[in-house]
Amino acid sequence: MPTMVRLIFWVFVLLLALSFFGISVQAIINSPTGQENFSYLYHLLVQGWQYAYQYFIQAWLWATYWIRPTT
Repeated sequence: MPTMVRLIFWVFVLLLALSFFGISVQAIINSPTGQENFSYLYHLLVQGWQYAYQYFIQAWLWATYWIRPTT
């Protein structure tokens, strides 16, 4: 089973489980606390992505221009 199909399946199962216990996803997302939590997670993901991107660019530049194979 491809990865995307598995992800969609598990998100669907999670939503069914939440609805079984009477938890409203819309209420969580629209609440001020939910908004702050999503904003914080987004900020962390952006910082992590920028760090990883800069690291890989620097590693590529180092390997390409400063460590040259001898011919």
